[in-house]
Amino acid sequence: MARKLNTMVVTRTEWITAHMVRVYLGGPGFTEFDASDDTDSYIKIIFGRPGVDYPEPFDLDRIRSEFAPADQPAVRTYTVRSVDTERGEIAVDFVVHGTSGIAGPWAASAEPGDVVRFNGPGSGYRPDPAAPWHLMASDEAGLPALASALEALPDTAIAKVFIEVAGPEDELTLAAPSGADITWIHRGAGSDEADDAVAGDNAPVIAAVRAAEWLDGEPQVFIHGEAQAVMHNLRRYVRKERGVSARNASISGYWRRGRTEDGFRQWKAELRKEEESAGSAL
Repeated sequence: MARKLNTMVVTRTEWITAHMVRVYLGGPGFTEFDASDDTDSYIKIIFGRPGVDYPEPFDLDRIRSEFAPADQPAVRTYTVRSVDTERGEIAVDFVVHGTSGIAGPWAASAEPGDVVRFNGPGSGYRPDPAAPWHLMASDEAGLPALASALEALPDTAIAKVFIEVAGPEDELTLAAPSGADITWIHRGAGSDEADDAVAGDNAPVIAAVRAAEWLDGEPQVFIHGEAQAVMHNLRRYVRKERGVSARNASISGYWRRGRTEDGFRQWKAELRKEEESAGSAL
């Protein structure tokens, strides 16, 4: 992803489910935002540490070289849910579970005028209108990108969609073609509270996807969410057992239980090395 720094301000916020708040960003920085047609467009938001003043002009590379590790900003990756050129705003959805984490609590208390710095956007996926059918799955973290992908499907598209959330209070009304069969899966607990019985290798979305009817033709697949469920389970099922080619499979872990984003990036790098040394075909 290009390391282009953008600065916007919060213009408004909106709770769209019990545990998800939509934050709208705009201001002069909107004119510098390079919107993408891809539906998985994402930005890397920079959260400064409380009580730490950073020099202007803001330079993340300089800060990382000059500031102590405890004083360096945290970076978190979020999907751009929508871009409104008329209002000059982008929308970003945040999952909020109490006061845990950095981005969620910030979003829950964000107010108009708050300054937000981020790098991006980056992207890499958009539904192929020529695909015979689509398989999509996510948890709350992947839901914004999945929802954007559904909206981009042509009216004639066929899709099987599985979305895992805590409960019915976390369901959203989604715009989708009539041929999209959407299944909401309730794990019974927030992603921060779910125990091993309903998370990781036992995430209910795994069984739901594996039990789904497999239609004729190679689908285009979009599966994003918790890494253990996605990378160690659903990716293996889709790529190995079902034989979906790499070009038709956008499968990615957005986060991992018990890890910060920095720790998660390290884990993904280790996973790539393991697969390369094992000659994995995934």
